[in-house]
Amino acid sequence: MTKYIIVAGGVISGVGKGVTTASIAKILKEYGYSVTAIKIDPYLNYDAGTLRPTEHGEVWVTDDGGEIDQDLGNYERFLNIEIPRRNNITSGQIYKTVIDRERKGEFLGETVQFIPHIPNEIKNRIQESAKGYDFAIIEIGGTIGDFENLPFLFAMKGLEREIGKEHVIYILVSYLPVPGHMGEMKTKPTQQAIKQLSESGIFPDFIICRSKIALDDVRKKKIEVYGNIPSDYVISEPDVDTIYRIPLDLEQESLGYKILSELRMKLKKKPQYKVWNDLVNKIVNPKHKIKIAMVGKYLDIGNYSLKDSYISVNEALLHAGASLDAGVEIVWIDAKELEKKDPAELLKDIQGILIPGGFGESGVEGKIRAIQYARENNIPFLGLCYGLQLAVVEYARNVCQMSDAHTTEIAQKTPYPVIDVLESQKEILDKGDYGGTMRLGAYAAKLKKDTKVYSLYKDLGRLKEEKNKVQTLKGKKEQAFRLGTHDTDTDIVLERHRHRYEVNPQFVSQIEEKGMVFSGYHQRSDNTKLMEFIELPEHKYFVATQAHPEFKSSLEFPAPLFYGFIRAALDKN
Repeated sequence: MTKYIIVAGGVISGVGKGVTTASIAKILKEYGYSVTAIKIDPYLNYDAGTLRPTEHGEVWVTDDGGEIDQDLGNYERFLNIEIPRRNNITSGQIYKTVIDRERKGEFLGETVQFIPHIPNEIKNRIQESAKGYDFAIIEIGGTIGDFENLPFLFAMKGLEREIGKEHVIYILVSYLPVPGHMGEMKTKPTQQAIKQLSESGIFPDFIICRSKIALDDVRKKKIEVYGNIPSDYVISEPDVDTIYRIPLDLEQESLGYKILSELRMKLKKKPQYKVWNDLVNKIVNPKHKIKIAMVGKYLDIGNYSLKDSYISVNEALLHAGASLDAGVEIVWIDAKELEKKDPAELLKDIQGILIPGGFGESGVEGKIRAIQYARENNIPFLGLCYGLQLAVVEYARNVCQMSDAHTTEIAQKTPYPVIDVLESQKEILDKGDYGGTMRLGAYAAKLKKDTKVYSLYKDLGRLKEEKNKVQTLKGKKEQAFRLGTHDTDTDIVLERHRHRYEVNPQFVSQIEEKGMVFSGYHQRSDNTKLMEFIELPEHKYFVATQAHPEFKSSLEFPAPLFYGFIRAALDKN
């Protein structure tokens, strides 16, 4: 039977439940068990697709087209598995499903109430997502003091009652502040979190204590007494130099072994952390150091700067850097500033320029100026999604003599709509139906041989790896459209997408004539070719993709395009 580990947070949100959940999952996988992770978000949005990045961080995209919480990105990066959209559960999904079932008469006329119908739907979804795994680790978003978390805590207690406490453990992740005016770590907020959790009939089996510094014996004893658990089940998790050290630190406290002991399970295999540990050391003490300019717009909210808007891009750069023994310093450049100032001034002393995904008009001309600067000065460039589209716009304007070229997202009446919305998307936009309607999830791209893109995917083993995934997709009727009409035996890669606009097929040949290479494309069932990759052969590294390869990058398996980008920035071509 599947074992369930429920991770809840106390005191404040953003305390590190996501990376803690991912780290526990990594440990149990290293012990030889099959593990999945589930994220519960108590907001009423159906999914994260219509949330601004400054509102809730990055929108993570799954292979099967889910727009979900960024914590699932950490799960995938630590586990090296693909997690489906169903593993992100929101209050909006739960309530909508229950109401839809009531409208269809599926409850046979009974009164539909908060209890039992809402908790029952939560339990059903969790058990469906956990099916076939040895462990399911469930992270409940927010804090246990939030009203909207009550149905999920109630459901977890109900699940425990149904399957038995021997199959369920609870982990409380709580923050211990050190007020500056006192200089002493305070346990009272954690005591309050334990009390609030107990009001739902839940008593933590483990308490993971987050703080700037390690937990001392005095504080540990207080929490042990208040939580009524053994002192060695109070785990210290201080701030670290990289999140990838957390599994190693938790292993120092033998958390994995203690979890197995609590669930009366045995070690299946001896964990092997050598490769992981070596990469962590390269992150912390790299042989080389480079600066990469990240030119974006989702940076500011009030008086604060939110780098979580691009967390997967940050991590992909980190992964590629670790594999090449290079420390990557990201220099954040506000695209709006590039519209006012000389790019040579803002982009001096950097070794590479990256344009991440995005939407809208804000900062567009600044991004285009950064792309032109990279192209003309032979500076390594990587464009992602919108980054590819604006690279095509820049090339059309300044090389192909289409001076007013643009994307119709910004200029609907441009005489050179080199980027345009697909016909299938126009009706959706006219209806204002924005949720879950973009080109979402993994799509196959046929790569052109003798290109940099092809070489990178081949050299890093992705072409070989994708063959099995292609065969799996062939067997899924509801997902087979993602393969297009390609001969799927060779030279195919699958990357994740999240966009509405595409390179306009009408301009591809004109742009190619001027030297840009479209090194990969997706061919739809109507034979329309959607351009997936571009590159400039004579440039040191000028590559862009319509996809988001950062969503498939992990510490041990860096994304090929990021690897090539960092290698070029290190001048190792």
